[in-house]
Amino acid sequence: MLQMLAISSFSPKYHPYVQHSRCVKTHQPPATHIHGVLNSGQGKKYAVKCSENSFYPTNKITERNDVVYKPFSNNDHFPAVTLQDGYASKSEDGDENSKNVLLKNLNALYRFIYPYACFGHLIATTSNSLLPVEKLADLTPTFFIGLLKPLVPLLLMHIYGAAVNQVADVEIDKVNKPYMPLASGEFSMETGIAITWISALTALASAIMLRSPPLVLGVIVWLFISTAYSAQLPFLRWKGNSFLAAVCAVFMCGLIPQVPFFFHVQKYVLGRPMEVTKPLMFASAFMTCISVAIAFVKDLHDVEGDREHGIQTLSVILGKEKVLWLSVYMLSTAYGAAVLVGASSSFLLSKLVTIIGHATLLLFLWHRARNVDLSNNASIFSFYMFIWQLYYAEYLLIHFVR
Repeated sequence: MLQMLAISSFSPKYHPYVQHSRCVKTHQPPATHIHGVLNSGQGKKYAVKCSENSFYPTNKITERNDVVYKPFSNNDHFPAVTLQDGYASKSEDGDENSKNVLLKNLNALYRFIYPYACFGHLIATTSNSLLPVEKLADLTPTFFIGLLKPLVPLLLMHIYGAAVNQVADVEIDKVNKPYMPLASGEFSMETGIAITWISALTALASAIMLRSPPLVLGVIVWLFISTAYSAQLPFLRWKGNSFLAAVCAVFMCGLIPQVPFFFHVQKYVLGRPMEVTKPLMFASAFMTCISVAIAFVKDLHDVEGDREHGIQTLSVILGKEKVLWLSVYMLSTAYGAAVLVGASSSFLLSKLVTIIGHATLLLFLWHRARNVDLSNNASIFSFYMFIWQLYYAEYLLIHFVR
């Protein structure tokens, strides 16, 4: 915010053409300099300074020991007024700066929460919440309200996971991801810690308010896994171990967005007994596989920073190329299994969509994998985002598994 000094500021609302004001002649430097001859007979030049809080139709001119009241007349001429230092008014500057600060903070928050992962979790939860639906009569307004309510703790859970990871990895991110808000200094460490605590507490509170044991358990497990993955505490910091990092990915992307929300809708929205269905088993198994692949590919563009800080990810141990193709083979196996599941279906539409859909995605996967430049982080990140697109697409196909 610019400091608006009295000796160099001007606001149009005090201009005599806008409204009459009480003006005092003084020999000290005026707030806004208006140079002109007020009394042509005496030939004296004065500087006129206008008061901010008095508005009268008369002009009071003070000259040492005498006071002369001179009313304005129609023949009076006022000299042009110019901005002395080019400043805008306080209110205009304040509004503009406040708007810029707000937009900057919103942009930083948007990047802070990893929007692509947040979008993926929202799609996952919404899609899995539709799996218990058996007939069109289930799609009532009450159902959709019950479907939307769990999205609140889900969003807060995701924010906690992103926040605790960045707070713990701020020094590593200065090497791997210097554009992130904490690493770049856009957010202070205190802001990051505040977001972490607030999101954790509100996620748990919102789940408890819904009175759904599956949701409460899901939130608790998510908070624990997120903390165990990132926090530098005894027996934690699981991201430093390839196996434990994969376990975290299985829970956070493969199981928690599926199972608790499925059972919540099945039991506490539709009022049916909790039971495991074929679509739920397929979704959990397939998403577990794709979640591990996401975890492996994610580390490809973080090798430099991880190696520098002693984090032994699979990419650091085996190298980028081996981990890339390990992930591709893993996803290929999952898509092959999905084709077999589709072929075993007794419904023609389910069979066609499941087989053709998964075979097409498998072809796209191999085409993109062959064009990855492992020496270019931008190319690696593009492939990583493509895996997330496969993740999104699967939540459409799982509804045809019958």
